Amino acid sequence: MAGIHKVTRFLRWTVASVLIGSLIWAGALRFTPPAGTMLMVERKLSGEDIIHPWTPLDEISPHLVRAVIAAEDTRFCFHYGVDLEAIDEALTESKNGKRLRGASTISQQTAKNVFLWNGRSWLRKGGETWFTLVIETLWPKRRIMEIYLNVVEWGDGLFGAEAASQKRFGKHAKNLTRQEAALLASVLPNPQKWRVDPPGRYVRARARTLRGRMEQVRRDGLDGCVLG
Repeated sequence: MAGIHKVTRFLRWTVASVLIGSLIWAGALRFTPPAGTMLMVERKLSGEDIIHPWTPLDEISPHLVRAVIAAEDTRFCFHYGVDLEAIDEALTESKNGKRLRGASTISQQTAKNVFLWNGRSWLRKGGETWFTLVIETLWPKRRIMEIYLNVVEWGDGLFGAEAASQKRFGKHAKNLTRQEAALLASVLPNPQKWRVDPPGRYVRARARTLRGRMEQVRRDGLDGCVLG
């Protein structure tokens, strides 16, 4: 019995340490940029040169903010990290024979990119859910968007809006046009496969659709928690 109590105490101490440590980590990142991500390490180990300049949100075009909201998470300003409505819609589409689409929010993607590793497992998914709730509690939406736009991958070792804007269009992220922002957001589901320079037929068509959705985001105030 004494051995069981020791193991139980050890497990409780370990869980408490992990939870407290994650809160301190996330709390610090509200004010300081993350040094990098596990995906950056993975790409670096595979031989890619990583380009990852940090850019404040005020130095990133609002067109890109609207483009990623339109492309990735139109309810970003209105959910608390996990979009149950989007999950329900995705499951309904699957039952109707349509291809199952993702229902991951920008908050979930940020949590996964900043704190966790790639892969599919219940452990990683549990960690993603925990960190999503943590950052939604400790960070304002502007900070979530700012970090997301600084760590998201755009292919060829490019991480963050500034790196992608400089490489793809030869300009700072703050100067992106609506079309350029739409093109960048169009490739986010698979930046290793889809290209901006030059864009293929699918990316061009998706960018046209996103331009219309970006205007809806602006008109309906769906970007208010970031740009309002």
